[in-house]
Parts: sequence; structure tokens; C-alpha cells
Amino acid sequence: MAALIETLIDKSDNIELVRDKIAAVLLEESAAQKVLAAAAAKDPLLWALRVFTERSNPISEWQEAPDDDAPASLVPIVNVYFEAAQADASASDTVHQQQVTATYNIDCYGYGFAKTDGATGQILGDAQAAFEAQRTARLVRNILMSAHYVCMGMRGVVGSRWVRSITEFQPAIDGRSMQQVVGVRIQFDVRMNEFSPQHVPIPLQVIGVTVFRDETGEIYLEGEYPHDS
Repeated sequence: MAALIETLIDKSDNIELVRDKIAAVLLEESAAQKVLAAAAAKDPLLWALRVFTERSNPISEWQEAPDDDAPASLVPIVNVYFEAAQADASASDTVHQQQVTATYNIDCYGYGFAKTDGATGQILGDAQAAFEAQRTARLVRNILMSAHYVCMGMRGVVGSRWVRSITEFQPAIDGRSMQQVVGVRIQFDVRMNEFSPQHVPIPLQVIGVTVFRDETGEIYLEGEYPHDS
């Protein structure tokens, strides 16, 4: 049988582009929130995020305990990865466009040191980690559910987005739980169109920002990338 497709299939599917857009939005808005926090005389690090994509174990960054005297080493970690996509045949056609709902997991990790509170006594490290993970998930949820991101800046491709569930969990490294690290998983559904290869793509609304991804899967804004000269 002779091949019938005459054009090179050299593109990313929209489920991949949306995953990267989620990560870029979180990084860009985190940077903007840090500026707003500084202007309000608040600690900008409380709005800082380290964002990764498709990491199986991003908390390996914390396998060696962070330095309690170096707050930047305690910045919460967020990992965005694709889980599954389900097609809606009733809203699709077999030639040009297929509508799918893609589910992404957005794992938010917090690290906690035991602290002494003069009013209530000691705050245990695992409790502090849970508070940090919940605070991070709160920031992530509020960014992604902002009215500005109903279509994730990809109108014509993305129809809607929704937080399906939020679940706290205890992460592990090498089968051992890390008592000072807690994770909160946001399951995030995005309804979008996928297109057949012969379909001419439509122009997209994009965020005006350049993002770099290094070999660890962490992403950076232009000017903050460690390898910039």
C-alpha cells in the first residue's frame, strides 16, 4: 500500500502545547506576583515557584536537606504533567477536528522545618510542609482559575478549563516517605481541539514571554535562565 499523507508531520499536538502553556502561565504570573508583593512591602519569596514539566521525581532536588538559612532553597516546587485525554465524538469530526478533554496533574510540593512559635510552642516539620504545599496549591489554583485564563490564552484551541480535584499526598523517594515534604495534587481538565495534519492551524493568542527548559525539566523566564550570558 502506498503512503497517502504527502506533508511532513512535524508539529506538537495541542495536549503538549497546553501542558507547556500551563507551566509558562504559572511561572510568568509567579514572577508578576513577586513584584506586586514587594510593592506591598511583603516577602516576594512567598509568591515564588519553581516550575517543572514531566518530572517523575522533582523532589529529588530536596534529597539533600535544604538550608534553613537560605530561603531560596525552600521555594515550593510545582510539576506539571499530562495524564490522559478523552475524546468527545459528538463534538468532533473524523476529518479535521477532534475535541478532547485532557487531564493534567499539577503537583505542588512544600518543604517544612520544625520551628518554635513563641505563642503556641513547636510547629513540626511535617505540619509546616503541609501548610507550604497547601499555600502553593492555593496560589496555583487562583492563577489558573483567574478569568484571564478561561481559554489559557489559546482561544480557538482551548474551550475551557476546570479544576477537577485537589488531593494532599505524602511523596516518597526510593520507596521511603519524606516526612518534611508534603504534596498537593491539582487535577486540571482542559477541553480543547486537536486537528488532523492537513488542517491549517489558526493563529493563537500567546503570552509575550520567552521560556527556557533545562535538562532537569525546570523552566525559566528569559533573563533568569542560569545559562544566560
